[in-house]
Amino acid sequence: MDVVDLFKKRKDIIGNTVTLEGWIRNHRKQKEFGFIDFSDGTCQEHLQVVYDKGLYNFDDVSKLLVGCALRVTGEIVKSEGGGQDIELKATIIELLGDCPADYPLQPKRHTNEFLRSIAYLRPRSNLYQAVFRVRSVTAQAIHEYFQSNNYVYVHTPLITTTDCEGSDQMFKVTTLDFNNLPIKDKKVDFSKDLFGKMAYITGSGQLHGETFAMAFKKIYTFGPTFRTENSNTKTHANEFWMIEPEIAFCDLNGLMDIEEDMLKYVVQYVLDKCPDEINLCDKFVEKGLREKLEKLVKSDFTRITHHDVVDILKKAKNKWEFEPSYEADIAKEHEKYITEYFNGPVFITDWPKDIKAWYMKTNPDGKTVAAVDLEVPGAGELMGGSQREDDMDILLKRMKEMDVNEEAVDWYVNLRKYGGCYHSGFGMGFERLIIYLTGVENIRDVIPYPRTPGSCEY
Repeated sequence: MDVVDLFKKRKDIIGNTVTLEGWIRNHRKQKEFGFIDFSDGTCQEHLQVVYDKGLYNFDDVSKLLVGCALRVTGEIVKSEGGGQDIELKATIIELLGDCPADYPLQPKRHTNEFLRSIAYLRPRSNLYQAVFRVRSVTAQAIHEYFQSNNYVYVHTPLITTTDCEGSDQMFKVTTLDFNNLPIKDKKVDFSKDLFGKMAYITGSGQLHGETFAMAFKKIYTFGPTFRTENSNTKTHANEFWMIEPEIAFCDLNGLMDIEEDMLKYVVQYVLDKCPDEINLCDKFVEKGLREKLEKLVKSDFTRITHHDVVDILKKAKNKWEFEPSYEADIAKEHEKYITEYFNGPVFITDWPKDIKAWYMKTNPDGKTVAAVDLEVPGAGELMGGSQREDDMDILLKRMKEMDVNEEAVDWYVNLRKYGGCYHSGFGMGFERLIIYLTGVENIRDVIPYPRTPGSCEY
């Protein structure tokens, strides 16, 4: 039996004899009896195991330290102490795995920086049990949302020759011997490499996803992506996960409808499935977290153009570190102000085309593209998407303007020739969503083993 199943039955299981396997999280020993704070990792709650001198191995059990793995058999009884309604009165306690006194995870508060240094042990701590269970449940919520709305889950390639985000942002894949590189015309001859050309680890599954949207109407990808960005901020990592839906016969307004509906579904799903984890994060990580999430589910999402946002920012009396501009991106301070101004999530649409990607649809004004970013209170940008350019001539012109290699993506361009249609899609960084759901500030603390500049441990 798992501890989570035991707690689900609660009072109905009183009087039953059960056998559980798990670990000591704390151990209070007295002369005649002892109390073990017991967890098997299946839920946030711990079970109190009570034992006394009736155990044949009482002296050995009383010496067990935090971290030891046990098999415990005993009767579930009503707890006489505070803090729990049931406990286990042990009749047998077997040691399955010993643990020394220098075990790093003692029952006290540890800093996130320290826990990061023992990433192979930190899933055993209360906070990271909550964070990674929320991560697991959130992944399930994403799949359930899209599967229940007739989307096809597509596994786009991790190794690609497609330059979607800019080759300077992508890791190169090669089998060439760096100590004996083949050179032709003073350049590395990639025709001698495994794939016969330059290859990358993907920075986005979008372009490949669009090809499947032209066949299945609605698809989504959900998998790891990689960027070479040399950034040490709290929200950047070199390996992370992305959710990228692509929808045929969908314009920008339809895309925003989907983004809002999906986010509300996922947040409500996590609130329903992870009440203990959210409560822990609310208490110890971000005060008011539950209220923030519940408010988002009930919020109306504002829709406003980039131009109108800049109007509001320029009229504000704030002293900006970065002056708002009609031709530029908006800064973190602007995102914060806008979500506070509208007291809720904000879709910012119709961005200057010169700061956005080549595949985004050019608006009739010729100056902006049909792109959208979703800003949420307390986190800033959470999703980014656009209507894709479906006019082949305009797409080719944009590619030439932005120096995109047409030959490398000719298959993508051909989608406009072979029964193309208007279509849209967005991307959401999975870890940024987990940051928002848990209140944990640093992306390094919502990924099991973070890969960031200068750090590739384990």
